[in-house]
Amino acid sequence: MLTALGQYLLESGRVEAIVHVAASRDAPMRSTGQVSFDRVQVLEGAGSRYGPAAPLRDLMTIVEEDRPFALIGKPCDIGAVRSLARTEPRLASQLRYVLAMLCGGASDLEKSRAVLTQFGLQESELSLFRYRGYGSPGLNRIQTHDGRNETVTYDEMWSDEAGWRIQSRCKVCPDAIGEVADIVAGDMWPGGDPPDNDDGYNAVFVRTDVGAELFESAVAAGVLEVGDAIPVRRMDYFQPHQVEKKRAVASRLAGMRAAGAPVPRVRDLRIGRLARQTGWRAAFRQFLGAYRRARRGAFSEPVANGHAELLPVPRGPRHGIGRTRPDPSSPDGRGG
Repeated sequence: MLTALGQYLLESGRVEAIVHVAASRDAPMRSTGQVSFDRVQVLEGAGSRYGPAAPLRDLMTIVEEDRPFALIGKPCDIGAVRSLARTEPRLASQLRYVLAMLCGGASDLEKSRAVLTQFGLQESELSLFRYRGYGSPGLNRIQTHDGRNETVTYDEMWSDEAGWRIQSRCKVCPDAIGEVADIVAGDMWPGGDPPDNDDGYNAVFVRTDVGAELFESAVAAGVLEVGDAIPVRRMDYFQPHQVEKKRAVASRLAGMRAAGAPVPRVRDLRIGRLARQTGWRAAFRQFLGAYRRARRGAFSEPVANGHAELLPVPRGPRHGIGRTRPDPSSPDGRGG
């Protein structure tokens, strides 16, 4: 759905560029930021990318070129740009649409390297590393320069949550469901697990007036084919892990704060109210787990020298991230 909307935005002349990510041509297991100017380039970025990615790498270059553009990214990418737009008038005027996916967290590359190890491969041998697709979810497909082909099912790759290698920051994300975006797309698998391949259905959340106008226009143009409306609480069944994480965030942040770690300032995302729905025992377990991980340095950043050594847990004031919900009073009508 995000790919189709990106192509539609360019072809309808609503924007001149799409900022997103795609597989690296030189290292296909890795993802790179991409700016696309036509439908073929947008299509190059189709498909899920599990691992580190920096879609905002060329953001200010687009702004300096005075091009109206749309951003497709993770909710954290969207939140960062919304915040920056409040102090960068040019960015605010040129950023026309922000589209996101429901995010389960960004895994590090060790998860993908483990798949290569399973087949005795080195990253330098790869000509293709497609995480999913050709079906929903489809297979993880691996091809090498000398013609070898390997596949891994979605369940084989992701059934063991302990091996996801999700970044610690993702475990305290207050907005994995993209509340700051115009439109959000997500999988809709019963219980959160794909029973088998389907035809590629997406759930869609339309969050702003700008998003509603875009969605309705894309449907009218035949770009999207719409199924039945889904009551929002039904999404709890399709995305149960998002419900669990959203309810846990406030307790986890409290545990980090008690351990002396810096935490983001979160506003308007209901995390306190949702935490109370878990009960005090569950909330305390989340608090204690985050406290212990923070004391071990799990939420610190690696030293920027290529080694896995961690910095000590910093002690100091909280770091603010400002408002994280669209504000109808903002000048562009879409909020920050």
